[in-house]
Amino acid sequence: MPKETAVYTHGHHESVLRSHTWRTAENSAAYLLGELRPGIDVLDVGCGPGTITADFAELVAPGRVTAVDAAEDVLERARAHAAGRGLDNVRFAAADVHDLDFPDDSFDVVHAHQVLQHVGDPVQALREMRRVCRPGGVVAARDSDYGAFTWYPGLPALTEWQRLYDRVARSNGGEPNAGRHLKSWARAAGFTDIACTAATWCFATPAERAWWSGLWADRTTASVYARLAVEGGHATPGQLDSAAKAWRAWGDDEDAWFMVPHAEIVCRVE
Repeated sequence: MPKETAVYTHGHHESVLRSHTWRTAENSAAYLLGELRPGIDVLDVGCGPGTITADFAELVAPGRVTAVDAAEDVLERARAHAAGRGLDNVRFAAADVHDLDFPDDSFDVVHAHQVLQHVGDPVQALREMRRVCRPGGVVAARDSDYGAFTWYPGLPALTEWQRLYDRVARSNGGEPNAGRHLKSWARAAGFTDIACTAATWCFATPAERAWWSGLWADRTTASVYARLAVEGGHATPGQLDSAAKAWRAWGDDEDAWFMVPHAEIVCRVE
């Protein structure tokens, strides 16, 4: 497929939204909170169901948050979420991060969470994010790194799931190990003032294990990812069922834990 074209590997199945709607500014964008203040304008790229967006809107009011996503259906959920929280300083629009329909220097903060791993040309995406950011503002991105996921116990079936996910994501035009590339992509996009940090999600309590294993078991058999895995010849339905069973077995183990590492960049626009 062309470099700028990529298929969103996860889609918006309920099992995917179960994860995305759990995200907040505190658990997914803490590295950026020091840049947010009342009165600024924020662009939230790849907003999904809008939970982080809504937190941003509360933090910067009376400033405005513009939230964009490539998928119209998930934007409807984001609009409903913002309305349910009584927010009137958020607007939503469909957009392609490679070619944002905003003038130069439109925003004080441009943010993307778990987006660059799914786009066809992350360097061009960062260039566009930089273009629409005002001088003195920041472009911020956070992405996980699937190759660095760590868990216990080391079930072979989960190791195979990790390899399978890598194959499917790459065949869709994405980079599942995006976290380790963020700094180099930012430099290639023209940034010179780049602050790099890292943070993790960890799932270890009974409730956390049940939630994380359940959503991945369901995602592995019922989401767009499952369909793409089969249609692309990467796995059979039986292999996906085995992976889902491994996820549930992991979640039932009282000694189990899972770590998701993330890289974070805050790039100052000169």
